[in-house]
Amino acid sequence: MSEVTADLIERDRLAGPGAHARKRLTQRVGAACGLLTTTTGNRAFDLELLRTFAQSRMSSAPALALVALVVSIMSFIWAPGVDVLVWLALVWACHVMSFGAARRLLEMPDARVVVAEWRRRFIATEFCQGAGWALLTALFVNVPDTTARIFVLFALMLIGAIMSLMSSTVPLAVYAGLAPTTIAVVLYLNPLWQENAWPMAIVGIGAQVFFLVLAHRLYATSLSSLAFRLEKDILISELEESKANSDEARRRAEEANLAKSRFLATMSHELRTPLNAILGFSEVMTGELFGKHAVPAYKDYAKDIHSSGEHLLMLINEILDLSRVEAGRYELREECVSLAEIVEDCLRVLSLRAEKRGITISETIEGRLPRLWGDERAMRQIALNLLNNAVKFTPYGGHITLKCGWTQTGGQYLSIRDTGPGIPPHEIPIVMSSFGRGALAQKNAEEGSGLGLPIVKGLVDLHGGTFTIESELRAGTEVTVTFPADRVVEAMPPFQPERRPPSPRRVVRRAA
Repeated sequence: MSEVTADLIERDRLAGPGAHARKRLTQRVGAACGLLTTTTGNRAFDLELLRTFAQSRMSSAPALALVALVVSIMSFIWAPGVDVLVWLALVWACHVMSFGAARRLLEMPDARVVVAEWRRRFIATEFCQGAGWALLTALFVNVPDTTARIFVLFALMLIGAIMSLMSSTVPLAVYAGLAPTTIAVVLYLNPLWQENAWPMAIVGIGAQVFFLVLAHRLYATSLSSLAFRLEKDILISELEESKANSDEARRRAEEANLAKSRFLATMSHELRTPLNAILGFSEVMTGELFGKHAVPAYKDYAKDIHSSGEHLLMLINEILDLSRVEAGRYELREECVSLAEIVEDCLRVLSLRAEKRGITISETIEGRLPRLWGDERAMRQIALNLLNNAVKFTPYGGHITLKCGWTQTGGQYLSIRDTGPGIPPHEIPIVMSSFGRGALAQKNAEEGSGLGLPIVKGLVDLHGGTFTIESELRAGTEVTVTFPADRVVEAMPPFQPERRPPSPRRVVRRAA
């Protein structure tokens, strides 16, 4: 089977059913990155600023019209009524023109918008509005009242502040809107023409400068907010692309797992059938049922063939068990079983092998443990695999401690500790993976398939339990299997038939 690399996944991913969607995601990420790296001179970025300007203009149009109406009403105190009405009509006409331009831009699709043309159009409308408001000073040229000058200065400062706030996303429009009002303030409050106008002139010019600085700050804030929004869009797009990649990788993994299961299901029968024949004939040859071998070495060869066949059959069975557990097709045949009895049976099976290696086993099994609701074959396989690993990894003359009893939550546990070489902490995930073996285990133990612990972990998970490994380098390893409390079968009280009260005696009296 060829190795699945990132390039292969990428090529197959691009050719898969979701290739067009992933291509659109990639293009969107690239466009967002381009906007983020070129914040000026980019059409899409400038278009977004223009649309923000248009939205601000549309939202502020009613407020500006109301301010113009209030100013005109107050102007009746000092200026002729006809001149005030003409000025109000002119200002409202400028507002309507600006409102109409902003509305047309928002209704127009992005592809038809010419950024430079619309920027010039907005600059012109802002200049018209500023000029309209600047004509307010013409109404008060011949008014010598100081209160009138203060009123005009206040009105122009107010409208300058509003226009600076609303036009900050187009800096040239801010200049175009404030230029007429600034010139009008300078001419109207010229200290050379009027007495005691120095303070008001300084305040008016200083206010216009402040509004320009404020507009630049707001423009920088708008750029930062757009940049943050683009970063968020980039992040969302990258997350969507990563999710698409992970979904595709998961689909490929599921297909590979299904192909593996089908392969194992097909090849299991094809491998077991000749293996049974090999085991049977090699056993006949080892027992010399049809006569002794002419060459004594043939008997040893037959033993090697038989042991190799048994090892291969065991490996095939372990692979099949692990594949069924990983695929979720391992069916538990649950019944009431005794964990203590299963552990004792497994100890009897492996006791002879432990004695040959000079290993002592001490067991501590709590008495009167109730039965568990589980699969006897699976629980027996769990105990055998763990005990077999303990015997295999414990050196000559070592010691194995086995414990079985209650957990603090009301369940039951099985703990096996050996005095083997131990497992380094960074190798525990390796030994828990399929075909994984630690470095010290390869040097100090017999060869194995590396499937025992993954099978134990899968079978324990099927029972809803937990499997933990605690190991110290060159000091030993302790494995613990716990079964939850809901699998403990409580003993029912003995059945006692209900006692019925004695029926009253009937006395029949006969008439004399």
